[in-house]
Amino acid sequence: MSSVRVVTFGCRLNAYESEVVRQNAHAAGLSNSVIVNTCAVTAEAERQARQTIRKVRRDHPQARIVVTGCSAQIDPRRYAAMPEVDLVLGNDEKLRPASFLPPAASDDRIRVNDAMAMAETAGHLIEGFDGRARAFVQVQNGCDHRCTFCIIPFGRGPSRSVPIGVIADQARRLVANGYAEIVLTGVDITSYGRDLPGRPPLGQMLRRLLRTVPELRRLRLSSLDPAEIDTDLWSLIAEEPRLLPHLHLSLQAGDDMILKRMKRRHSRADTIAFTDRARRLRPDIVLGADLIAGFPTESEPMFDNTLRLVDDCGLSLLHIFPYSPRPGTPAARMPQLPKAVRRERAAALRQAGQDALTATLSDHVGRTAEVLVETPSSGRTEHYLPVHFDRPQTPSAIMRTKLIAATTQQLAGRSIDQPQP
Repeated sequence: MSSVRVVTFGCRLNAYESEVVRQNAHAAGLSNSVIVNTCAVTAEAERQARQTIRKVRRDHPQARIVVTGCSAQIDPRRYAAMPEVDLVLGNDEKLRPASFLPPAASDDRIRVNDAMAMAETAGHLIEGFDGRARAFVQVQNGCDHRCTFCIIPFGRGPSRSVPIGVIADQARRLVANGYAEIVLTGVDITSYGRDLPGRPPLGQMLRRLLRTVPELRRLRLSSLDPAEIDTDLWSLIAEEPRLLPHLHLSLQAGDDMILKRMKRRHSRADTIAFTDRARRLRPDIVLGADLIAGFPTESEPMFDNTLRLVDDCGLSLLHIFPYSPRPGTPAARMPQLPKAVRRERAAALRQAGQDALTATLSDHVGRTAEVLVETPSSGRTEHYLPVHFDRPQTPSAIMRTKLIAATTQQLAGRSIDQPQP
């Protein structure tokens, strides 16, 4: 190994920051190095990161291993104690090239500042994303809320927003480099703007971005909190074709008592009202959601409320997480459900999500879609539905595609014209 390899776990924000990390490592002159950008959202994500670190050392015994990301920020000493690890960087430190320089002494192997003192976002201009057809742009970082199950604020710090000018410059550069679709990402993007002059909300920022970067063809949003949708964003959902007809919601549960114990700010009725309004404004919209199965104290009737939410809200693209206690969070001190119950409920939610996805895929058969080609054989529609092509296509192109059949997992598509420039 003679180059720098970055292994990314977790969210789209981590995917964006991994490109910044790659740039910073090169700027610091690193070579023969592997950087592991960790996630802390579940115990399983942390286990996979540690497993990967051990495998990297076995496969590349001479490589320098640097560990960073949310898990490293929250528990740096655990990673520094691994014999495979040469350096541990916090989420703030990974954004600065000097942090990647070799430590001068063994006690300098941990470079992690207090997350609550973080004031910067990754305001770096990057050229692209290795092996990806769509690009990610960070618009926000951190979180000021304290959901009882979530450790991420302790890894990301307080909420802070990227100024619109920086966002527009980054989007313009990525579009110039051939990206037709951009995903705006952050930890809590619906809190955007509260720390900026004039407190511009997310919808206002989106409107300005689309106006100042008219060459941007497709704009997608990462996870939204249904408690914080502003008037401008609702208008864009209704009126702006470049804002794609797919929203992913941070719901977590569908029972009011569990939502209260999670310290969420929406109710079950709020969720249903949100999805009903979204469909009135954009009848073809496809909705996804994050849901947690087996939260502490969750009874069978409480779980049934969450299970029924899939149908009640027409959710098709689900991310299901069996509850994972995070040390230091209030939920970890609540009465826990057995792991078997958590796994069983997660399986039931996944089956409900699979049934909903199958129905949505079948409903799109016969339509024509604009598919972003991700690999020569596959891509995703504007609704974020997976498509398998009938013949090889050019990655990163947008193909006008006839959707001719569906399986339980994807659509079959036949391209009907040349790639759109």
